Amino acid sequence: MSVNSFGRVFRFTTWGESHGPAIGAVVDGCPPGLALTEADIQPFLDARRPGTSRFTTQRREPDAVRILSGVFKGRTTGTPISLMIENVDQRSKDYSEVAQAYRPGHADYAYDAKYGFRDYRGGGRSSARETASRVAAGAVARRVIPEVTITAWVEAIGGDAIDYARFDAAEIGRNPFFCPDAEAAVRWEALVDRARKAGSSLGAVVACEATGVPAGWGAPLYAKLDSELAAAAMSINAVKGVEIGDGFAAAALSGEENADPMRPGEDGPRFLANHAGGIAGGIATGQPVRLRVAFKPTSSILTPMETITREGEATTLATRGRHDPCVGIRGVPVVEAMVALVLADQKLLHRAQCGGINL
Repeated sequence: MSVNSFGRVFRFTTWGESHGPAIGAVVDGCPPGLALTEADIQPFLDARRPGTSRFTTQRREPDAVRILSGVFKGRTTGTPISLMIENVDQRSKDYSEVAQAYRPGHADYAYDAKYGFRDYRGGGRSSARETASRVAAGAVARRVIPEVTITAWVEAIGGDAIDYARFDAAEIGRNPFFCPDAEAAVRWEALVDRARKAGSSLGAVVACEATGVPAGWGAPLYAKLDSELAAAAMSINAVKGVEIGDGFAAAALSGEENADPMRPGEDGPRFLANHAGGIAGGIATGQPVRLRVAFKPTSSILTPMETITREGEATTLATRGRHDPCVGIRGVPVVEAMVALVLADQKLLHRAQCGGINL
């Protein structure tokens, strides 16, 4: 079985390949009666869309979404919502060499090992192009959780991190890096330009915060809110690490340093810290839910790398075509989408078990 679906109650399935005629998603389990049109989805796709600056792949895709089912007179019907995004700027000829040899760092060999056959055009199903489908589905999920605000940003590129003393949320939308630190954004222009002109690439760290998540969402064991978020983020192309709250830094703290002390508040406890990232025992505490996601450098680079052919012969390969010099930049709206999809699912799971309690 090839798993192409995610979620339990609010569940989505993506379909399509990088160089096929279209990609898309089917969202099932969405409650009826929610206002939804293409205009509610398109802004999130525009944020992820390629070719918007010299710092991303120059593939030109409008990423215009069409709602094919599940909506009537601008309202969700409770039936599956089918979303389609046409591919209009494929250059399959760029991948002729990839048909014969495996790109190091890519999924080429792994796909061949599993299926004995692969779509080498842009990586086929393993391409980051698939994430546009997730972003479209995530926009639907946001309609389910209007009480929650989700904001992600790039925290570091190539090891150069922002200064949180200069954090300005309004700055995130003012530069092509989703960067909340204006000074870091200026540095990153030169950093990413150097990598792009050298035919190389850089990794990045994306941070995300969800505010307004009520205490109680999640489950104690096998549907923990943090484990679901980790699984969702790790399923994104090029992601190699996820931290919830302090993450690995918590391992260097003492018990008293890592605790999140509480004092009485007007509407429940008032927390004095948030080392746990808004989740305790797999259940939301009502604090902001925080996570960090590490993206590896794009594996498609012009530097010739040692590899083998499908017949097992030694060769070298330089990946041609149009690629992101830092895939983590366009990973920001994808991380937000996956967080929205998890939270929508967890809200409906909570309602199914607990009814109107704590909703």
